[in-house]
Amino acid sequence: MARRNKSEPEDRSDDDGQERRGPLEIAVVGDLTDNESDMTDRLLGVEPGGECTIYFDSPGGSPYCAMSLVTLMRLRGIRATGVVTGECSSAALWPFATCTRRIVTPYSVFLFHPMKWQSEEHIGITEAAEWSRHFAELEREMDVLLGELFGTAQDLIAKWIKTHRYVTGREMVKAGLAEMASLQPLPDLLRSEEHTSELQSPDHLVCRLLLEK
Repeated sequence: MARRNKSEPEDRSDDDGQERRGPLEIAVVGDLTDNESDMTDRLLGVEPGGECTIYFDSPGGSPYCAMSLVTLMRLRGIRATGVVTGECSSAALWPFATCTRRIVTPYSVFLFHPMKWQSEEHIGITEAAEWSRHFAELEREMDVLLGELFGTAQDLIAKWIKTHRYVTGREMVKAGLAEMASLQPLPDLLRSEEHTSELQSPDHLVCRLLLEK
């Protein structure tokens, strides 16, 4: 997939050709592995140190894909707001935990479980043994990293993983891992052109000047 040249301005226009305001919005929908190329390209479209909003509805995918996304976000200093619109499970938990702000709804669902792996059909015994050793080590390291990324409730997270726990949005908020949002517009995510023009209208400016006197 082609990458955007840094010298070229990012196309942030809507269907009417009007410039969009606010951080870039990225949707993580479906299997992480199947959509890794597109998600990587979208993250590279965020300037280092920049902001974006990531919407999650994913059952997970490859742990290597999850680590790649986490690495991109951390090394580039991306300040992401993560919003779980449906499911955020398994490997998708790691990029969500990397977000500097995490938003859920009462209907958001999370599945914490030990990592699973599948071998090739005709894999040799030696290779299978080495793969098993590597995967066990990777699982331990990633479980520790998940707790560090969330920054709190590490013992509770470890318990959820061990018990293959389905967790609700309310439970995530109670554990201090996210903030709750009802199914109403979030003011800080709204970037209405109508609202912007209203703030800049002459009548509004006159009222503001009168109030300042």
